[in-house]
Amino acid sequence: MTLDAVIAELGMAPPGCDPLDTRQCLFPFPSDATTADDDAATTGRRISFPAATMPSNAAGIPIDPTAWNENDGFSPNSALLTYVPGLDVAASALPSWTDLAASLDDDATVLLVDQSTGERVPLWAEIDIDVSSPAGELVVIRPAISLEPATTYAVGLRGLVDLAGEPIAPTATFRIYRDGLGTDIRSIEDRRDEMDETLDVLEHAGVNRSDLQLAWQFTTASTENTTDRILHMRDETLAGLEDAAPEFQITSVTDDPQTGVERLVEGVFSVPSYLEGNGSPGSFLRFGNDGLPELNGIVQAPFACTIADRVLNATEPAHAVMYGHGLLGSHLEVTAGDIVAMSNEHDAMYCATKWAGFSEDDVPTALATLRDLSTFPAFVDGMHQGLLDQLVLGRLMLADNGLVTEPAFQRPDGTPVYDNSALHFDGNSQGAIMGLALSAISPDFERAVLGVVGMNYSTLLPRSVDFDGFEPTLVAAYPDPLDRALGTAAIQMLWDRTDGAGYVRHVVSDPLRDTPTTDVLMHVAFGDWQVSELTVMNAARTMGVPIHRPVTADGRSREVEPGWGIDTLDDDRDSSALIVWDSGSDPIPIEAVAPKTSRDPHDDPRNDPDVRRQKAAFLFDGELIDVCGGGPCTVARERPELSATT
Repeated sequence: MTLDAVIAELGMAPPGCDPLDTRQCLFPFPSDATTADDDAATTGRRISFPAATMPSNAAGIPIDPTAWNENDGFSPNSALLTYVPGLDVAASALPSWTDLAASLDDDATVLLVDQSTGERVPLWAEIDIDVSSPAGELVVIRPAISLEPATTYAVGLRGLVDLAGEPIAPTATFRIYRDGLGTDIRSIEDRRDEMDETLDVLEHAGVNRSDLQLAWQFTTASTENTTDRILHMRDETLAGLEDAAPEFQITSVTDDPQTGVERLVEGVFSVPSYLEGNGSPGSFLRFGNDGLPELNGIVQAPFACTIADRVLNATEPAHAVMYGHGLLGSHLEVTAGDIVAMSNEHDAMYCATKWAGFSEDDVPTALATLRDLSTFPAFVDGMHQGLLDQLVLGRLMLADNGLVTEPAFQRPDGTPVYDNSALHFDGNSQGAIMGLALSAISPDFERAVLGVVGMNYSTLLPRSVDFDGFEPTLVAAYPDPLDRALGTAAIQMLWDRTDGAGYVRHVVSDPLRDTPTTDVLMHVAFGDWQVSELTVMNAARTMGVPIHRPVTADGRSREVEPGWGIDTLDDDRDSSALIVWDSGSDPIPIEAVAPKTSRDPHDDPRNDPDVRRQKAAFLFDGELIDVCGGGPCTVARERPELSATT
C-alpha cells in the first residue's frame, strides 16, 4: 500500500465526507467523521453533513442538511450502513436476528461496543436487497435494542470474505489507522486519536486489531435533543389550560349510527398551534429565539366519541379511553367493530382525534417528502402538533368543564355516561407506535394498551406491505439505491422526535420531567405484514418489559430462542407485559422484506374477545390476566364483521 492510494481515497471523499467507505459521502453511516465539535451541545458534538455532497433527487435537488445539522448526535435507533465490495454473504456469517445470542459470540463478524463501558450490543446484520450484486453488498447493521442516548459506540467488522473466499481488503485509509502507519496528511492525522480510541475499545472487546477490516465510531443524540421540542409545547399548553378544558364545540350527534353504538358525538376543540402559517399539512414548526417551538395562534382539531348501547344504559359511568388510530387514518376509527365490541363488553367510552401530521390529511405531504427528502422535517414537525392534539384531547375528556358537562355525554337521568376521574389509552398500529411516544409525555394516563405495536420506522418501512404504495415514489425520486438506503436511515434522526423509538427509554422507567411512568400492555400479531414484530422485541429489551412464555408453539418461530434477551412474565401481573398472539399466519421472512405469504394477521388480536378481556383487565382493573391457559397465546382469524381500519 502507498500513500497514493490514501490520497486517491481522500479525493473520492470530498471535505466533510468519510474516506473509510468511498461509495457514498456519508458512509459508513452513522459516523462521527461527519460531526463537528460543539461545546454548547450535550454530547459535545453537532452533526455536520456537507451540503455540497448530499444526495440529489431526480430533479437535481440535493437534500438540505440544515435540520439534521441541528442534532447533537445520531439516532439511538440508527441502522448502520457500509458498502462491502464483493462480499460473500453466506460465507461471511453475518449475525442474524434469528439467533441474536450469536452476535455476542467471541467470533462474531460484526460488533457494536459501548465505548464508555466496553459492553457489546446485541445486533443483527443483513444486506439491502436493492443494492445486492456480485460487485458488492450494502451491509445494514441493526442493534437489537435502542441505544443509550449521548453515548459513543465503536463498530467493528472482521472475518468478511469475498466470492473467491479471500478476506475482504480494508480500504487504504483504514489500514493507515489500523496498522499505525504515519502520514503527513492533516485530515488523516486529525482523526488519529479518535480512531485509536475506537480500535482500542474493540481490542478490549476481544478483537485482534490486525483482524479488523473496518472500524469507526458514532455518537448518539441526547435525550434533550429528541424531547425538548414536544415537552416545551406540552408544558406551555397545559400550563395555559391549568385544570380546565380547552374551548370546544359539538358539531353533530348521531343516534343509532350503527349496530352496537347508541350515539356518535363529533366536534372540534381548540389547540395552540406551533406550526407556521395556518398549521395546514406540510407546515414547519415555528421557532423562537430560544430555538424552541413558538406559539402561533390556535387551530381546531376534530374529535369523535362513540357511546355504546351498554354504556348509555348502564348504571355506572363508563371508563374513559383515548384511542390512537392506525396508519394515515382518522378519528372516526372509534366506530370500528373491535372498538364497539370493546365498549359494549367492558363499559368503555372511546374518543379520538386525528394524529395531525400522520392522518389521512397528510398523504400528500408524505408523498411530497418522498420526492424531496429535504422536506422531511415538515412531516415530523406536523407530528409534534399531533402529539399535542392528543394531550389536549385528554384534558377535554378529564376536565370537569369538558365533555362530561354536555347533554350528549349524559344519560336521560342527567348523570354522565363516563367517569372523568381517570383516563386510559388504547392504540393500534400507527396509533400504538406513536402511542409509545405519547405514553412517555402524557401526565394524564398511567396505563396503555399498544396493539400490534412496533417502533423505529427506518426498520419498519422495508418490512411493511404498507410501504408498497409509497416506495415507487421514493424509487423514482432517488433512483440510486445507496442514496435511498442512506435517506431511509438518516430520516430516523428526525423521526425519533415523534416515533416511539425516541421515547422508549422513558415509558416504564426513567420518566421525562413532570411525567409519571406508564405501564404498557404490548400486543403482537405473529407474522404481521404491517408492523414487524422485530421492532417490538427491541422495545421490550430496551424497556425491560417481560414477555409471556411460551412465546409461540414449538416450530412456529424462526428464532432460535423466541423473545431472546427478554425476561419471562412471572406472577407479578400488575405491570407491563408483551404478548404474542398467533392466528396461524406464516412467520416473517428472514430477509428485510415485507411478509406476503399466507395472510395478514394484523387485525386478528384486537378482534378476539379474550384479547379484549385481557385489555380491559389491564386498563381498568390494573392487572394482567392470563387468557392463554399457561400456553402460547392463539387467536381466531379476524372476523370480517369486526374488521377495523388499520
